[in-house]
Amino acid sequence: SSRTARSEEDRDSLWDAWGSWSECSRTCGGGASYSLRRCLSSKTCEGRNIRYRTCSNVDCPPEAGDFRAQQCSAHNDVKYQGQFYEWLPVSNDPDNPCSLKCQARGAALVVELAPKVLDGTRCYTESLDMCISGLCQIVGCDRQLGSAVKEDNCGVCNGDGSTCRLVRGQYKSQLSANKLDDTVVAIPYGSRQVRLVLKGPDHLYLETKTLQGVKSENSLSSTGSFLVDNSSIDFQKFPDKEILRISGPLTADFTVKIRYAGAADSSVQFIFYQPIIHRWRETDFFPCSASCGGGYQLTSAECFDLRSNRVVADQYCHYYPENIKPKPKLQECNLDPCPASDGYKQIMPYDLYHPLPRWESTPWTACSLSCGGGIQSRSISCVEEDIQGHISPVEEWKCMYTPKMPVVQPCNIFDCPKWLAQEWSPCTVTCGQGLRYRVVLCIDHRGMHTGGCSPKTKPHIKEECIVPTPCYKPKEKLPVEAKLPWYKQAQELEEGAVVSEEPSFIPEAWSTCSVTCGVGSQVRLVKCQVLLSFSQSVADLPIDECEGPKPVSQRACYSGPCNGEATEYSPGETELLYGSLQEFDELYDWEYEGFTQCSESCGGGVQEAVVTCLNKQTRETVDETLCVTSRRPPQLLKACSLDPCPPR
Repeated sequence: SSRTARSEEDRDSLWDAWGSWSECSRTCGGGASYSLRRCLSSKTCEGRNIRYRTCSNVDCPPEAGDFRAQQCSAHNDVKYQGQFYEWLPVSNDPDNPCSLKCQARGAALVVELAPKVLDGTRCYTESLDMCISGLCQIVGCDRQLGSAVKEDNCGVCNGDGSTCRLVRGQYKSQLSANKLDDTVVAIPYGSRQVRLVLKGPDHLYLETKTLQGVKSENSLSSTGSFLVDNSSIDFQKFPDKEILRISGPLTADFTVKIRYAGAADSSVQFIFYQPIIHRWRETDFFPCSASCGGGYQLTSAECFDLRSNRVVADQYCHYYPENIKPKPKLQECNLDPCPASDGYKQIMPYDLYHPLPRWESTPWTACSLSCGGGIQSRSISCVEEDIQGHISPVEEWKCMYTPKMPVVQPCNIFDCPKWLAQEWSPCTVTCGQGLRYRVVLCIDHRGMHTGGCSPKTKPHIKEECIVPTPCYKPKEKLPVEAKLPWYKQAQELEEGAVVSEEPSFIPEAWSTCSVTCGVGSQVRLVKCQVLLSFSQSVADLPIDECEGPKPVSQRACYSGPCNGEATEYSPGETELLYGSLQEFDELYDWEYEGFTQCSESCGGGVQEAVVTCLNKQTRETVDETLCVTSRRPPQLLKACSLDPCPPR
């Protein structure tokens, strides 16, 4: 290694010192500067006599335009083959990205107007690599030549990806006669690597809102690349598909919407990186706890809004699981001995954790709306705490060293729950007219099943259906019901309840029936619970903290017939059983005529199916003896009046 070091010294000693750096090739957008040195030997010196570095690494204003385009336009006033042309840049040439190739506007003529572009010209539009002396040189995100440092998905140079989160999802259109469009996804300011793919007959369009509140709309009517609020958009339109790409970062809040154009459903898949705009920021050390003789001081952490550059309530930072609040740091201070004349150590009249007068707030009021965006308020006062821990109000000017906390804030800005209808079940009959069912869920803004949707706008869960196959035997006397799985699912999903930030009754699952046959009872536990937004945990409250009617904790149940009793069938099993009865050709046959009244008005009873003998031609009821050659159908029972009886 010592021999290598000496040889390098000998080699460098043949060169004169490096000269000063030249003027930058550009004033903005990243240029190149060079420095020269002279060989002092009569022989050839090893190494290069020129070196480069980047310079002017500040973004150009939007009106400055593209650097390569400026070089092409410089030839507009020079005749080419006896004719003037308006030249446009040809970028991203894979063979020679550092030559100046330009295309005549409105023509297919592409010409190399110069063998080399000016130093500092980007090799490719989506890269920091730059052309220097006709060669493409690697430039890292730190704007240094030869650097391999890259940006992470959040746009942070040499970052670890912790300042953003990946958001991906799928939207499926829900056609409605009174809706012409719908929101697919809201993409906030600063998001990157946005990609949406629509499949189907509908169309995408954009709504934007800048930080200054300026709103605009773009219809995305044709394929192309264009600017929307200074964000570069790449849009491709196909007969059955649309693709939207935005590299970002977005310079406004974007809302992607869908405009319905056909009877068929459309789906949209989306993915983007959303910035975490609220992050913990460590404060400076508070004043020392003592003026002399040794004391200590602490730091704290405050939630900082990167978008508005101001401190906000801690709850905003707790929203992101990636955010970990820094622990306070402790250090000693004012270690010099106290003056001998004083003879004592003066303690600063500040509390350890609140060393200065501070703003103190009352709790936020309840939100004015449960969803869709409301407001809540609080009162703010300036207080001071003495060393005994007594808190007293003081003049507001004493707290003006920090911004006053807001007294009003938006709340519950998420969308209100809305109904989502699932696919229809198959028709309950194999011929003629029957019924079909579907499950209708109340879905919140997170896509979770919840409550709170308006019953008035709930889509119907049952409708008639016709199977275009003629029935050999009419069944209009038998009421048709849903098959058991669909009926049970529709019932159970409507009873669900989720914990919210307002105290609410949350019932647990029903117990098994108290009997194995006949009519029994079921019980369940009903709690009053609330979701703590700070810790995202559920807490139990006293029952009287919840408002509104408490769900029942006991109900009747029917577990089928006991030994020796008639067989009971559910409504769906009734249809299946009836549909499977063997067909007879005799003139007279048994048929069901509905059910008797319930044996009880509450607490659980039974109904018995009425069986009559009918003339199949005249549809009249006749004496039962005429049906003796036909097999009498089984006796059917069903449970009824299952609601618990009111207390006496």
